[in-house]
Amino acid sequence: MERVLTQTTNPTFGPLSLRHMPALIRAWQQRARTRRQLAALDEHQLADIGISPSERMHELEKPFWR
Repeated sequence: MERVLTQTTNPTFGPLSLRHMPALIRAWQQRARTRRQLAALDEHQLADIGISPSERMHELEKPFWR
């Protein structure tokens, strides 16, 4: 019986390859940075941009790769 090897894939990003890594790392860095900025906002600033405190907490609980 012959074995078939499939390419490792990530359902979010498709096939993993070294050429995609710089863009992936930049996206992770941007998510981490914007979530730090979101965490620093007070309730008035959140209201100004239309985000509730519970929506902020939901976003802040996500890992950087999501």
